[in-house]
Amino acid sequence: MVGRFPSPAPGEVGTTAYTDHDVERWFAEPPKSKERTPFERDRARVVHSSGLRRLGAKTQVLGPGSDDFVRTRLTHSLEVAQVGREMGRALGCDPDLVDTACLTHDLGHPPFGHNGERALAEVAAPVGGFEGNAQTLRLLTRLEPKIFADDGTPRGLNLTRASLDASVKYPWSLGDGPARPDGAPTAKFGVYPDDAPVFAWLRQGAPRGRVRCMEAQVMDLADDISYSVHDVEDAVVGGRLDLRMLDDADERARVAEHVRAWYGDWHDPDALDAALVRLRDAGYLVTDFDGSRRALARLKDATSQLIGRFSGSAQDATREVYGPGPLTRYTARLVVPDETADEILALKGVAVTYVMAPREAEPLYGAQRQIIADLVEVLADRAPVALEPQFAADWRAAADDDERLRVVVDQVASLTDVSAMQLHARLVRPR
Repeated sequence: MVGRFPSPAPGEVGTTAYTDHDVERWFAEPPKSKERTPFERDRARVVHSSGLRRLGAKTQVLGPGSDDFVRTRLTHSLEVAQVGREMGRALGCDPDLVDTACLTHDLGHPPFGHNGERALAEVAAPVGGFEGNAQTLRLLTRLEPKIFADDGTPRGLNLTRASLDASVKYPWSLGDGPARPDGAPTAKFGVYPDDAPVFAWLRQGAPRGRVRCMEAQVMDLADDISYSVHDVEDAVVGGRLDLRMLDDADERARVAEHVRAWYGDWHDPDALDAALVRLRDAGYLVTDFDGSRRALARLKDATSQLIGRFSGSAQDATREVYGPGPLTRYTARLVVPDETADEILALKGVAVTYVMAPREAEPLYGAQRQIIADLVEVLADRAPVALEPQFAADWRAAADDDERLRVVVDQVASLTDVSAMQLHARLVRPR
């Protein structure tokens, strides 16, 4: 049964392709004004959430305080939402639904970016590990203060089923994901064991297996596109990368090797080299960057052109397979041509080679992981007194030590880079 949505505005295709099942909420709420669709309401809840605000002080690739230009998790999420919204609308998805998925995709990431994520994964290993995407689901359905059920249990933002499903980038638990091409299990996952009930609810109606809905696929590609082009842009502006280096075949080979080391050794180095050559020959790799306004404009134009190239390629390939009409939920799969995937991955490899890999040896990054480990230890030791009030209440309600450790991890994951360092200075290294 198709939901009773208003007719789509010009250019807003796909609005009526969703059913009442898609817009159901885990906890039924009183009827709302019909001036907004359920997906518009979902997006508004995310925009006004404390979790989204905190992303402004969380690391994307470089720390928020490294310079005035560098992207944070918040600016990255806004850019992902812009890319995803336009791509989704072109394919017939509800644009507010895709926007919501894009804005939420990094909400669960802890301070210090992936560096902090690795540190939390180590300390949380006894209780099911830590993964930013699983933490996102936990935040949306439990931790973000908005809606409570009649029995007093929190329901987080209480988003619609379709919005929650679109926000789950990895619809499986730890150890249950698809095998990588080399046969090893994927380390990524999207749900912790104690969040299994809401995960089962939001996946009602989904095909068996690990299939992601169309809107989640659009969000994932928008994330990859934004990640690949914007991290390179930041590196160039920050003086960490001169793209003329990629004229050298040996440098391109270095990039390919870093891709294989970070993303899997099954990736073809020749295909990655060819991808960089295509981008260079097409004029997308801006050289002779001198920091002038004109150079900044050339770089920004190249960034925009790359986004259009990648998203347009996927849109065209998907339409070629599925034809016209709204492609929503589980009616289609996003098609990304191999050459496009190689170009995106090659640019991600450029950022790894010249920014991310070199920083791994810097003392700062080891210190950040130690801050995370110290905070978990001291908060667990001094709980519930040292915990923030909402987490102290969760700690008191926990049934056992495993649940109490998860509460401590929840608090540490909620911190920003700055608040983590300040709390560490106060609790671990008092003056």
